[in-house]
Amino acid sequence: MIDRTNIVKIATAVVASAVTVLHGVAVEAAEKFSQPNVVIFLADDQGWGDLSCHGNTNLATPNIDSLATDGTKLENFYVCAVCAPTRAEFLTGRYHFRTGVSGVSEGAGRLNPDETTLADLFQAAGYATGVFGKWHNGTQSPYHPLDRGFDEFYGFTSGHWGHYFSPPLDHNRSRVKGNGYLPNDLTDHALTFIDEHHDKPFLCYVPFNTPHSPFYVEDEFYRKFDGLDPEMRNRDPEKEDLPATRAALAMCENIDWNVGRILSKLDTLELREDTIVIYFSDNGPNSFRWNGGMKGKKGTVDEGGLRSPFLIRWPDKIPSGRTVTEVTGAIDLLPTLAEIAQVPAKTAKPIDGRSFAELVLRNPTSPNDSAAAAWPDRELFSVWRKRVTVRTAQFRLDERGALFDIRKDRGQRDNVAKDYPDVARKLRAAVAAHRAEAVEHFAANADRPFTVGYAESTTLPARDGVPHGTIQRSAKAPNNSFFTNWTRDNDSITWDIKVGTAGKYRATVYYTCSRSNVGATVRLALSKSSTETTVAEVFDPPIWDKSKERVAESHYFVKDFRPLELGVLTLKEGRDTLTLTSPKLVGGRSIDVYSVVLVAQE
Repeated sequence: MIDRTNIVKIATAVVASAVTVLHGVAVEAAEKFSQPNVVIFLADDQGWGDLSCHGNTNLATPNIDSLATDGTKLENFYVCAVCAPTRAEFLTGRYHFRTGVSGVSEGAGRLNPDETTLADLFQAAGYATGVFGKWHNGTQSPYHPLDRGFDEFYGFTSGHWGHYFSPPLDHNRSRVKGNGYLPNDLTDHALTFIDEHHDKPFLCYVPFNTPHSPFYVEDEFYRKFDGLDPEMRNRDPEKEDLPATRAALAMCENIDWNVGRILSKLDTLELREDTIVIYFSDNGPNSFRWNGGMKGKKGTVDEGGLRSPFLIRWPDKIPSGRTVTEVTGAIDLLPTLAEIAQVPAKTAKPIDGRSFAELVLRNPTSPNDSAAAAWPDRELFSVWRKRVTVRTAQFRLDERGALFDIRKDRGQRDNVAKDYPDVARKLRAAVAAHRAEAVEHFAANADRPFTVGYAESTTLPARDGVPHGTIQRSAKAPNNSFFTNWTRDNDSITWDIKVGTAGKYRATVYYTCSRSNVGATVRLALSKSSTETTVAEVFDPPIWDKSKERVAESHYFVKDFRPLELGVLTLKEGRDTLTLTSPKLVGGRSIDVYSVVLVAQE
């Protein structure tokens, strides 16, 4: 049996040492001040324009808007072009390419284990820490949220999920079935966490899964938008997919309702004045819809793909109804929250972000004056693959080297590089250097196997495997796919793995099999160890109901899977290839595969 005290075995000694030191400091500090609770809402694929407080009359988000009314709004807050990079930057205070994160699927979203997270810091300072929703920074230990400073996790670790009604989820490493509409279910668990820890400082992180596709939403919220001709449209209305817009708006109103539930819980428990509440999103909108006339959407490094809503409330500490105009970003959240909550911010690696505590805690004479003179200008970079852009207080240099005066031209329509040649030259050089560093880091982290044996149980989902032969994924994106169309006996599925603890592991495959294919054999092997079994039971469930998915011809397909015991494998420490084959097919086809699970044996 794996010793749980030695779960994390990948280059984490520095982090462990830092956290140990922090814990000693935090205990002493806790005696001197009362630490505020922290609640962080992170929407998934919600654009800056998807809030009524930003002028969108297509929808109403009163609960989220109240955070702007009762707190402070950051007018120029920037995240990354896509999901996992933003999460890495928020959690570490470092540009994502320095943390091991380079993409959103096939393992590219994993946050290196030697990074110190915001949760590590708060946990060491005595906080109860919980995350309820989409993680997207690693599945297997030591990448799992329970290895990254969180005491509790309920949600999913993938980049997106294929169904939003009672889907399979992870609760503290155990496979469970969700309960109802997923954002509501996540909120229920966050509310329970707050109830259980209301008498001590807590960090409650709620990364919603919406309005990311698939566009599933309850009738209660969709009814208002069904058939709606939006009053406010994208700057290029011919590009707008109206069914996607309607669904996204409905999903945003559902988020607002759930935010309101948590804000009400804080009021009921008389925690309002003792809690910092933050709301932001992980990238621009996932479809062309109204976004304040900005250029681009999710996946672009323009204003529309990078600018996020950001609202922060802490009654009596942070002024209400105020707007901060300085350029800030996701990399600033770790140092800012650590300073505001007086949590020691000693990390194993240098922080790229800058604390903006002075901007939000200051009480200026004018409600919209954040004392810009005290906030030095900066160059805030955004990277997606090899595309790089940079934002300063006045300008944005785009990926093609064009320069825009964002103070006058948020829509990036007028290239002013000829008017400011020195600025353009300087920023182009800075972008080139930043791109070169990013490419170097991406290359260094490109060859990372999936970790096995760093916890008692390891799940290797289909998204982390590679199909060979006729085998195909159920969806074009790996994130929540399963393997199907296994029609030849020389086809295979492989996982590139690194075994942390040698020993015997019981192997299980989650499968489906039609009646005509019962009797097929399935074999799992690596190096000189293998185990094989025959599929003896039919399990051929239908694809889950898609009637509440509001966009036609979606590529998301989900069904139930059943465990099939394969036997015991002997794993040696180090790197290897785990291979699943089907030496005997019956009826010209083998099983569909969702995942392989390896559990350490005594």
